[in-house]
Amino acid sequence: MWLKTYPHLFHTAAACAGLLLSATALSAQEQNIAVIRPTDTPAEIVRKAANVVPSERQFNWQRQELTAFLHYGVNTYTGREWGDGTESPAVFNPTALDADQWIRELKAAGFRCAILTCKHHDGFCLWPSACTEHSVKHSPWKNGKGDVVREVSDACRKYGMSFGIYLSPWDRNSKLYGTEAYNDYFVSQLTELLTQYGKVSEVWFDGACGEGANGKKQEYDFVRWYSLIRRLQPDAVIAVMGPDVRWVGTETGRGRETEWSVVPKDNLDQETIAKNSQQEMLTAPVGDMRGQDLGSRKVIEKAKSLVWYPAEIDVSIRPGWFYHADQDCKVKSPKELMDIYFTSVGMNGVLLLNLPPDKEGRLAEADVESLRGFRRLYDATFSRNLLTGSKVVCRLSEGKAGNVVDGDYDTSVLPDMKGGRAVFLFRMKHPTAFNVLSIQEDIRKGQRVEAFSLEVKDARGKWKEVAAGTTVGHKRLLKFPIQTAGEVRLTIRQVRAVPAISEIGLYRLVE
Repeated sequence: MWLKTYPHLFHTAAACAGLLLSATALSAQEQNIAVIRPTDTPAEIVRKAANVVPSERQFNWQRQELTAFLHYGVNTYTGREWGDGTESPAVFNPTALDADQWIRELKAAGFRCAILTCKHHDGFCLWPSACTEHSVKHSPWKNGKGDVVREVSDACRKYGMSFGIYLSPWDRNSKLYGTEAYNDYFVSQLTELLTQYGKVSEVWFDGACGEGANGKKQEYDFVRWYSLIRRLQPDAVIAVMGPDVRWVGTETGRGRETEWSVVPKDNLDQETIAKNSQQEMLTAPVGDMRGQDLGSRKVIEKAKSLVWYPAEIDVSIRPGWFYHADQDCKVKSPKELMDIYFTSVGMNGVLLLNLPPDKEGRLAEADVESLRGFRRLYDATFSRNLLTGSKVVCRLSEGKAGNVVDGDYDTSVLPDMKGGRAVFLFRMKHPTAFNVLSIQEDIRKGQRVEAFSLEVKDARGKWKEVAAGTTVGHKRLLKFPIQTAGEVRLTIRQVRAVPAISEIGLYRLVE
C-alpha cells in the first residue's frame, strides 16, 4: 500500500505468459468469461456482457459487503508505516494481546471477514514460520511461544467470521529476496499459512516490490502462487493482485458512480495490475484499474474477452494503516464510516476497512467507539424497508409474482422491459418520509442495469424525479433530500438484458 507516498519502491512485476486466468489453469466455469469474436456486433457484445456471472467464490465474497483489515506487526511498535527489515523481534511485545476483542467488535459491527497482515514488507512473521528466524518465535511475547495468526484464526471461527491473510510479496529482511530461491521461500511461507490455520476465505497481495540487500528486485512467480492457493484453499478469493477481485483504484473508501463488475479481460494482465497497484485513480486507458470507465459499452466493444472482476474498496479508519497514538484524535467518525458505506458497498463494491491494533494488542478505544457508532447508525437506517406492506405494481417478463421489498436475495423478479423500460410502482398505506434508495440485482444472473431513476408523486399529483443512477450490481445506494410521499415509482431506463431485481428499498438516514 501507500504507493503514492513511496512511488519509487514499486516496479512492474513479472509478466505472466498470456493472460492471468488462462495461466492459472482454471476451468471454463471458473473463468467466468465471454470471448468476443471479431465478427460480433455491438449488440452481440452487450448480450455477452450481460451473461457474464461471478464464480461461486466471487458471489460469496460480494455478499459479505463488510470486510476488515488488521494491520499489525513491528511497525506498531516502531511508529513506522513501512519497516526496513532490520527491526529486532524484541520490539514486538504486546502486553495484552486480545484477538478475541478484535473479532468480537468487528462481528458486532456487521463485518464478515478479517484479513491479518501475517507478514508486512519488513519480513517479520506473526506466526512461528519454519522458513525464517525473523518472527514471533524470537519475540519476548509469550516467551517466543506465541502465534498471532493462530489467535486471530481461532477467534474468527469462534465468532463465525471468515479469515483472510495478507502476505507481503516484498521482504526487506530475507537475504533470498531478489533471487530465484526467494520464490521457493515465499511459496513455503504461503503453504504454512494455507495449511495450518483452517479455512482461508481471502488471500490478499499487493504489488510491493523494492530492492533486496543484493540491489535486485524480485520477479514474482504469481502463477505458481495462484495455483497453490487454488489447490490448498479452493474457496478463497485472491485479491487485489489476483484473478478474483480487483483494487478499486483509490484508498479513499470511494468507488465509481458507474461501477461495472464485467470488464475487459485485458484488466487481468499481470504487468498492468502490478504497475498500477494502489495508485490514485486517474483518467486511464483500458487495462488500468484507475480509470473512471472500466466497463461501458464503448469500452467493452474494444475488448477481446470479458470477465467478472469486482471491486474491493479499501480505506483505513485512521490516517495511517498501522497504529500511532498521535492519531487517536483523527479516527473517522460514525458518520464518516456511514458515508464510506454508501460510497463502497453502495457503489457495487466490498468495503475493506482497516482497524489497526495498538501497542497493547487491542483495538483502541477510539476505533471501537466509532465502529459501534457506525453500527447504531446502520441499524437505525436499514432495520426496516419503508416499502414493506406497500402495494407493488410491475409487469413481469415471466408472469411470476415476486417480492422485491423483503430483502431476500433469492426472490428476484424479472420485469417486463416493454419498450426497453420497466416500472415498479409502489403505493404505500400512508405518506412516508425517506431519503435513501436501495436497489440490488441478483448478480448470479449477471449485471445488467445501465440507468434507473426514482420519482415521487407530490401533493398535486405530479411526478418528480428525486434520484437517478447508472449501474446497480450487488447493491446501489442513493441519498437525496428527504421526501414525504405515499406513491413512488422506480423506472429501469436502460439495460443490457432483462435484469433480475432482488431488492428495492426506501429508508430514512438521520444525519
